[in-house]
Amino acid sequence: MKDPFGRKIDYLRISVTDRCNLRCMYCMSPEGVKQIKYKEILRYEEIVRIVELATSLGVRKIRITGGEPIARKNITYLISSLSAMERIEDISLTTNGVLLERYADELARAGLDRVNISLDSLKHARFTDITRGGTLKVVLRGIERAEKAGLVPIKINMVPIKGFNHDEIGEFSKITLTKPYQVRFIEFMPIGPKEMWRPDKYIPIQEIKKLVEETGKLFPVEMKKSGPAQYFRFEGAPGVIGFINAISNQFCRECNRLRLTADGKLRPCLFSETEIDLKTPLRSGAPDSEIRKLLKLSVDVKPEGHNLSCGSEFTALKPMSRIGG
Repeated sequence: MKDPFGRKIDYLRISVTDRCNLRCMYCMSPEGVKQIKYKEILRYEEIVRIVELATSLGVRKIRITGGEPIARKNITYLISSLSAMERIEDISLTTNGVLLERYADELARAGLDRVNISLDSLKHARFTDITRGGTLKVVLRGIERAEKAGLVPIKINMVPIKGFNHDEIGEFSKITLTKPYQVRFIEFMPIGPKEMWRPDKYIPIQEIKKLVEETGKLFPVEMKKSGPAQYFRFEGAPGVIGFINAISNQFCRECNRLRLTADGKLRPCLFSETEIDLKTPLRSGAPDSEIRKLLKLSVDVKPEGHNLSCGSEFTALKPMSRIGG
């Protein structure tokens, strides 16, 4: 599938739940967010049908997201069902890492290829504060377990926020000096709780990169990739550092993805309120041809880009846990 701007759309991100076992400050308020009723969440069989039809149109890469996707019961059933599809080339999962130590081996056996771990502090007390109760050592053990289980390359995503955790940029970059991980720095975007976003908390990628370079000189790395990150490496380091500039230099021109929300809406763009309902026709007995038309429609209406900037007012998105983080 190609959109009106010539971009090849071969990547589908699937939120399997809006539930999460953490309450991160930049993601939700202390009381959490209004949850989708369980009966309104797509069943695994419905997700499998959507993916089968999407692969017939050219989708080759799947990412499972949430909420916290590992928290959904029997998630390995879905992964094994997707892994059995011949057209799928890659299945990844984004997680906060809390449950990785327990489930990494089972996820690998089910056919999961790799994991992305969202991690925004390496300081134990700060991590607990940011996540409102999380335990850093549990996540670090989970990352090690995932590596041993073969869920590689391990990707660690950090969102630097001024006055919040930006003083740890150097420490995160140093992980790559001893570990073959991909540590990616992502610009802070105006999403999440309205009270959290302020332009003065935003740090552009070029400033983040300068802070990383205080550790050592960076050398560009050519990598096969399906995302927007630009990669670099310290000399002799086993790991790499990625920079994702969602605001300062939009990666929209390279966007190859669609997003399926936990309640069955297909979003052609994270920052657009355009949604195409797949759940209603699925549950109304629509034939495959109708679902394929809706999948194609989502590609046809995909916008060229978003209009966010570091000075943007807060954008009224659904919670990321519902869209798929």
